[in-house]
Amino acid sequence: MYGQQEGAEVGYNPHKPGRPSHTYHTYMIANLRLILDVEVRSGKQVASKHSAPGLWALLERLPREHWPALIRGDRDWGTEANMREAEQRGVPYLFKLRLTKGTRTLVDRLMRGYDWIDAGQGWQGAESTLRLTGWSRNRRAIVLRRRIKKDLAVMSRAQDGPEQLSFAELSDQVDVYEYSVLITSLAHEIRSIAQLYRDRADAENNFDELKNHWGWGGFTTQDLKRCRTMARITALIYNWWSLFVRLANPDQHTEAITSRPLMLYAIGKQTRHAGQNRLTISSTHAEAEKVEQHYRRIAAFFRELRSTAEQLTAIQRWYRILSLALVKYLKGRQLQSPECLSAPA
Repeated sequence: MYGQQEGAEVGYNPHKPGRPSHTYHTYMIANLRLILDVEVRSGKQVASKHSAPGLWALLERLPREHWPALIRGDRDWGTEANMREAEQRGVPYLFKLRLTKGTRTLVDRLMRGYDWIDAGQGWQGAESTLRLTGWSRNRRAIVLRRRIKKDLAVMSRAQDGPEQLSFAELSDQVDVYEYSVLITSLAHEIRSIAQLYRDRADAENNFDELKNHWGWGGFTTQDLKRCRTMARITALIYNWWSLFVRLANPDQHTEAITSRPLMLYAIGKQTRHAGQNRLTISSTHAEAEKVEQHYRRIAAFFRELRSTAEQLTAIQRWYRILSLALVKYLKGRQLQSPECLSAPA
């Protein structure tokens, strides 16, 4: 059935050339690793101009005080349209820029004699203002560079011939850098900006986990509407499981490939005696003692929550659960529900 669904079209995918597919546009809270929404579109609709309308609509549904601290995106998001929309809404952004002629001119200018400062992890940074053709205003641009110190092996591919390998030995008179150009509305120092963008790479692990361990994109039907429904259901279950595992271990996100064997692979036996039902669970995992500690922690929390459940609304109970699952980020504070969700359930 794959490739025959409504909306499946041949788009840009170097790993599946010529295969009709869908594209998943995803809006995610990066540090919390939680999916806010996902849209399934045609395989040709991969650009940010197809993602952006859903992002702005999502923000409009949220109270202003709950908007993100910043929007982060790769070079496809570093366009005048996206930056203008973010500026009009007052949302800080951090995007990467494509290496166009104007961008390369900026890099060339900064490389020649500007003061470069430490940007962390071997990177150096310098900043300037930039206004490319078609832009409505000057914007803050940050160039990051990192020196390549090792000798290089270069592979070249002829159109009709075999691959050829050549070696480049770097002398003391030659400096070779890898570099990137960031555009931002943030006023942070360069080192903080560089780290914020490096943190974006960690968010890519979520998509690997969703695709390979949660089957995202594998639950498809002939019509596009149900494909979208299945994508959202998968994302919702992923969120639920991530929060459940955080109740057991609030200090880190544990991917499904690790957490499912740890928390689910066990033998259960139900017995009844003196009018009471008892469920005995025997974990076969090598870290069975850790599993027991996790479940005792969760059970103790829900016992306490159940004792006060009658005094709380469904929304308030849910926020108690979230406050414990996200205690690492809240630092002990209790979440309060937005006014739009405060009505009694």
